[in-house]
Amino acid sequence: MQKETNTWFKSWFDTLYYHILYKDRDYTEAAQFMDKLTAYLNLPVGAEILDLACGKGRHSIYLNSLGFDVTGIDLSENSIEEASKFSNERLHFEVHNMCVPLGKKFDAVFNLFTSFGYFEDEADNLKTLKAIKANLKETGFGVIDFLNVDFVSNNLIPDEIKTVDNIDFHIHRSQQNGYIIKEIAFEDGAEKYFFTEKVKALRLKDFELLFKEAEIDLLEIYGNYKLQKFETNHSPRLIMLFK
Repeated sequence: MQKETNTWFKSWFDTLYYHILYKDRDYTEAAQFMDKLTAYLNLPVGAEILDLACGKGRHSIYLNSLGFDVTGIDLSENSIEEASKFSNERLHFEVHNMCVPLGKKFDAVFNLFTSFGYFEDEADNLKTLKAIKANLKETGFGVIDFLNVDFVSNNLIPDEIKTVDNIDFHIHRSQQNGYIIKEIAFEDGAEKYFFTEKVKALRLKDFELLFKEAEIDLLEIYGNYKLQKFETNHSPRLIMLFK
């Protein structure tokens, strides 16, 4: 049963199986990252934050619990439907394309957990950065939390079977044509499924060029969720602070 489309993230992120496979994500680590980041940015209680590509809202919900006014957007209707169960007067979710400005300005725009570089049309990467800039107040900060391509390349596990909720997910990882690719095959009952995750292998130098074209100022770079120094071959993350 083929469930893939040209824009893979529209189909895969909207499935129950995506959330099953990644149900063990580290919520404690995510919370500690948000604590560290918002304190470092000195965001006051009540500051307005846009969570770009928010998924089911794990970061948005936690940020709201800290006292921030949070808007989460995502293309996945199912994810937004789930996240919206937690909505309140200072926590809002909506289906929206992150390539397009939201029409409102924020104190901070966060793009977290490698939610960038998915697009088939590479021009959409630049459009997204320009949209982030348009969504920022004059004193606002943008943050992109991306994977570190060199670290991933050095630690790539080509094949793995991950069993979650009695489903064996057969995962194959590779690098092809400038992308990091994860192929996921599994069966549920009599049905067979196959999905592909595909992320552009953007390194710091690639982001620097995109930032320059978008007229964005890159301020600081970090290599992990503790906001420690970025090291090309050793840091698991590439976290960029800009305005």
